[in-house]
Amino acid sequence: MIKRMRVEPISTYLERYRQRGVAHPVTIANGFVYLSGLPPFDPQSGEIRPASFGRQSEIVMEQLKTCLEAAGSSLANVIKCNVYCTPGEQRFATFNAVYDRYFPGNDPSRIFMFIHSWPGPFDLEIDCVAVAGEPAASATA
Repeated sequence: MIKRMRVEPISTYLERYRQRGVAHPVTIANGFVYLSGLPPFDPQSGEIRPASFGRQSEIVMEQLKTCLEAAGSSLANVIKCNVYCTPGEQRFATFNAVYDRYFPGNDPSRIFMFIHSWPGPFDLEIDCVAVAGEPAASATA
């Protein structure tokens, strides 16, 4: 069974930004939660406004957390993140500092990819896959 979820206010922000149909940023299927890529929507207005790369990183990570929790999962259950950002000398280090706060100790598998540009005033988008349900048990090698 596949379940597509709206998560407010993020779904409304996505619809306004994309200017097309209903947005379901979360899909749950076969025990996994799939999150669509999310740009850094301003938490109060839903607009995409210029902000420092560090602030954009924080906003996107908070949105991921909100969507995962709405799906009954959590950041502790994330198994893979795809991070896409525009080039910049300090982007990797800046993002890692924020990412490490949200995934202390047991961070998920990740790809960090530079892209040419976005159709908007932002530099970052992240999607992820998580296990549905309660936080996964930690395993260390």
